[in-house]
Amino acid sequence: MPPTLASLVHHSALKLTVRAGEDRLDVPVRWAHVSELADPVPYMEGGELLLITALKLDAEDPDAMRRYVKRLVGAGVVGLGFAVGVNYEDIPEALVDAAEAEGLPLLEVPRRTPFLAISKAVSAAIAADQYRAVTAGFAAQRELTKQALVEGPEGLLAALATQVDGWTALYDASGAVVATAPEWAGRRAARLTADVERLRERPAPASSVVAGPADEDRVELHSLGTGRRPRAALAVGTASALGTAERYAVHSAIALLTLTTERSRSLHAAEQRIGAAVLRMLLAGEPDHARAVAGDLYGALLDAPFRVVIAEVGSALRGPEAGGADADPLGALTEAVESAAARAGEAVLVVPEGERLVVLAADGGAAVEACGEYGATVEAARAGDQGEGEELVVGVSAPVGTVAAGAAYKQAEQALSVARRRGRVYVEHEQLAAGSMLPLLADDAVKAFADGLLRALHEHDATGRGDLVASLRAWLSRHGQWDAAAADLGVHRHTLRYRMRRVEEILGRSLDDPDVRMELWLALKATAPE
Repeated sequence: MPPTLASLVHHSALKLTVRAGEDRLDVPVRWAHVSELADPVPYMEGGELLLITALKLDAEDPDAMRRYVKRLVGAGVVGLGFAVGVNYEDIPEALVDAAEAEGLPLLEVPRRTPFLAISKAVSAAIAADQYRAVTAGFAAQRELTKQALVEGPEGLLAALATQVDGWTALYDASGAVVATAPEWAGRRAARLTADVERLRERPAPASSVVAGPADEDRVELHSLGTGRRPRAALAVGTASALGTAERYAVHSAIALLTLTTERSRSLHAAEQRIGAAVLRMLLAGEPDHARAVAGDLYGALLDAPFRVVIAEVGSALRGPEAGGADADPLGALTEAVESAAARAGEAVLVVPEGERLVVLAADGGAAVEACGEYGATVEAARAGDQGEGEELVVGVSAPVGTVAAGAAYKQAEQALSVARRRGRVYVEHEQLAAGSMLPLLADDAVKAFADGLLRALHEHDATGRGDLVASLRAWLSRHGQWDAAAADLGVHRHTLRYRMRRVEEILGRSLDDPDVRMELWLALKATAPE
């Protein structure tokens, strides 16, 4: 610990005597400074022991001493050393009373003790304290390194919590709590997720201090990673501000966790390359080879039904000119999927393919659920007109096995295409089969075809020579039943037969052809007013 007034008083070689402020001797001393100025305050930084002989002071004037001492206390001076036997044989009562009134420790310095001896004692104590802090820091670094190598991040967190006499927590790239030490700190760490999110918005390295209520601790948050987006975050909670030794330990932990994070990124890149090879083999219809390459890394994923997820972004978010937090929605989706899978302990295969992302995830698992939640979040942002991630689209296949991976990829692409046409963010293939084909007719190409197919009939009706379009719609809706369709129109069935012959003549197509009837019905649906 740094030197205090008490340690200086107890220093046998200095022979200091306390004349005032006996109850405040435990205050740390930052330095010992000699000044005979009547007002030394402009040259004080706070935390000093001021040494004087009262060469230029009227130390026997009570009013002058009260003003003098009050200024010293206001400047943060922690103690006043008065040399007796130089200008005064004893400390004047006016100065003693002023010091007592302001609570400023007043030390009597005997004539045989030079001020230089006090300055040396303070300097030596400060140096010794710094040496102890550095030594303790190196010892902490060795212990943290050992725990990181033997026990991994969990062991490092436990060792750091012991070093700082507090608690620690590690957060993943999504801001979720990965591990805490001790275990009871989990609930406290979970309450800081919003603060971690704000920290992640800043380029690494970044840090912040979260001061809780009076009955809670002080928490430091540090981002981990060397890239633009932090890969993780470290929380350190203590009862008070960290000392020098504790600060060394925290910085060592940050360095070790950053190395671990960067190493994990390298391993992750290698895993992605293996995953890309596995995906290519599955899509090529070689499941046995895919299993052999997957090994323990993705083998469990291929043993159960999985889904194929394809995500991509539109042109508005592509290219080097795209910037800001929303410029990498695929990266954000990747983080959400991988973090969810890691927390659930399940395998997930994530393969970047240029401007799109392909994911193989266990059916019903956390990764697929994370995709849906991410899509819902982006949908909500769009509904709120926030514009966040508007170009992101995600298509999800039905659950399949390895032999049907190629079909699942096509299903995911179909769902992706539908999501893009409908202006949706997230569409599952099952939704297409469970819904209706009619919304698909909203495509501009389909509408253009329908307008062209029915244009001649609309032009005929516009002349007032009949209602061929309405008659055609009624006849098709009644499956060619003349009496029922005529009743719907309020005309005689012979009139309806004449109109249908006119339709055939104008279009040059036979209504006996089921393909023609189907095309006409879809064209009518595509051009029907909403």
